[in-house]
Amino acid sequence: MAYHRSRGGSSCNPCSCLFNCLCTCICQIIFTLLIIIGVVALVLWLVLRPNKVKFYAADATLTQFDLSTTNNTLYYDLALNMTIRNPNKRVGIYYDSIEARAMYQGQRFASQNLEPFYQGHKNTSTLSPVFKGQSLVLLGDREKTNYNNEKNSGVYELEVKLYMRIRLKAGWIKTHKIKPKIECDFKVPLESNGRSTNFEETRCHLDW
Repeated sequence: MAYHRSRGGSSCNPCSCLFNCLCTCICQIIFTLLIIIGVVALVLWLVLRPNKVKFYAADATLTQFDLSTTNNTLYYDLALNMTIRNPNKRVGIYYDSIEARAMYQGQRFASQNLEPFYQGHKNTSTLSPVFKGQSLVLLGDREKTNYNNEKNSGVYELEVKLYMRIRLKAGWIKTHKIKPKIECDFKVPLESNGRSTNFEETRCHLDW
């Protein structure tokens, strides 16, 4: 009597084995790269210890802020000095684009594009936007009441927002462009007869 011996196990398709091997290698390489990037980022953070940049509305001069009740036109003349303090010892900042928007009670009445610049380590820089002209501003009854109250007191609550595109530089490393938004709410007195009133420096809010 003859017996037939059956073969055990399964055979491996060469193409399938090669594909599985490649996938495993790629996954291992990606995982290793992620670990390396994480370690490098942690080391850079520990070495650089980046601190938040601080923005201030340092001084402001308001010589005109008149709202016409007939055509809802706002006539304004505002000069603002802002300081940017970079407290970092090893991080510089490229300010590639800066747009300053002047706001009143939530409405924009003027804007200005400022010159780009580079700010070095532990440095304080100054921005000096000037807003002068006229603009259509539609205020509701409540906002008009607020305006009249401020007109009587001679002090106006204004807001300037900065929209930026910046890059951080540490040694030879430069980051991609970051788009922070800075909001400055401040009270500024109206100059009368050429006399200026003291302006209180106000810290701005930085939103990354």
